[in-house]
Amino acid sequence: MSEITKTAEAAARAKRDSRVLAAIAAETRDGALAKIADALSARGAAICAANEKDLAAARAAGLPGPITARLVFDEKKIESAVTGLREMIGLEDPVGKVLLRRELDSDLLLEQVACPIGVIGVIFESRPDALVQIAALCLKSGNCAILKGGSEAVNTNRVLYGIIHEAGVAAGLPESFITLLESRAEIGDLLSCHEAVDLIIPRGSGEFVRYIMDHSKIPVMGHSDGLCHIYVDKAADISKAVRIIRDSKVQYVAACNAVETVLVHKDIAFALMPPLLEELAGKGVEVRGCGRLAEIHPGVKPAAEEDFRTEYLDYIVSLKIVDGAPAAIDHINTYGSHHTDAIITEDDDAARLFMAGVDSAGVYRNCSTRFADGFRYGFGAEVGISTGKLHARGPVGLEGLVTYKYLLFGDGNIVGDYAEGRRAFHFKDL
Repeated sequence: MSEITKTAEAAARAKRDSRVLAAIAAETRDGALAKIADALSARGAAICAANEKDLAAARAAGLPGPITARLVFDEKKIESAVTGLREMIGLEDPVGKVLLRRELDSDLLLEQVACPIGVIGVIFESRPDALVQIAALCLKSGNCAILKGGSEAVNTNRVLYGIIHEAGVAAGLPESFITLLESRAEIGDLLSCHEAVDLIIPRGSGEFVRYIMDHSKIPVMGHSDGLCHIYVDKAADISKAVRIIRDSKVQYVAACNAVETVLVHKDIAFALMPPLLEELAGKGVEVRGCGRLAEIHPGVKPAAEEDFRTEYLDYIVSLKIVDGAPAAIDHINTYGSHHTDAIITEDDDAARLFMAGVDSAGVYRNCSTRFADGFRYGFGAEVGISTGKLHARGPVGLEGLVTYKYLLFGDGNIVGDYAEGRRAFHFKDL
């Protein structure tokens, strides 16, 4: 049997089981999440052993430190994943939620009701904790999931999938509520399954996301590069700015919501640069500065044009001095990826201008870009961060994994009565 046939058959089974899963009660889905959490806790030793294999292979291959750090799934990460699952159980069930109830006539009632999307394919980076989060979110929202993780985490992902699948089926879920793909070739196979897969969510570089969009008829919801910015306004609190920039850059340098470019108002540059550069140097961050910055600090490495278009995912940051908020907004909308951008200012007018003008999924004031996260938004977790504008934007949690249908309840009603004037609509929201 060819791999493409195997993948297509797996997708077809998921499509069939998605209709079963969509009708399963919330209590059963939550019960499955509880059993999965228990199973992960009980099988911690097996998970850690598999993860050590992946980490050893990554070190032998010479993968960069920040990328290797993503692979770690130790006892602490397992405990965090289990806590996240238990917290998700307590979240409101998104399936069946009535979004609109409208009386069209005395005996004609319209409802807009949330329902699962169906089969969601998620292609994600080498982060084993992402597999647990994505599987849980899809389950909670009543969707079957087809998952393809990064090859560097193949051993950890395989063990996690086995535990989640076994526990879920034992709790009453259909066999194909979750499917794991392992080979790179299966990505191409998955993209051809437009009759079975309802949505693809790719997590990775902008180039990768564009490749997915160009090679599939399946709707794609994903984010391109996480090229995040912080603009330090002339009315910024300097100590606050240094603290926020440090956190945004180094708290987790390989994250898509880590800051990559810092824009500084010319009127605060002289006061900000000494403490900021000292702080960044102390954290091992290489600074690449524009020509205006080099005039103030000749020792700073010059930034090339390409630096302002680069998602480093490393201990590197670009700095640029700008004339004011309009220039910062223009730079961000030109070079950014519409992910998450922040302003640091004590000036309400400057903040309003920036937050209205920046065209990104997340626009912040006086806080770290690292807050762009489904868990930190109270969504339980996220399947990714969408930088598009349709269906879902920003961290995609449960609400982003459901669509809706219209239910109409009548009593022998026909359009002819309304078209010919025998009856009339009296639209009334209930």
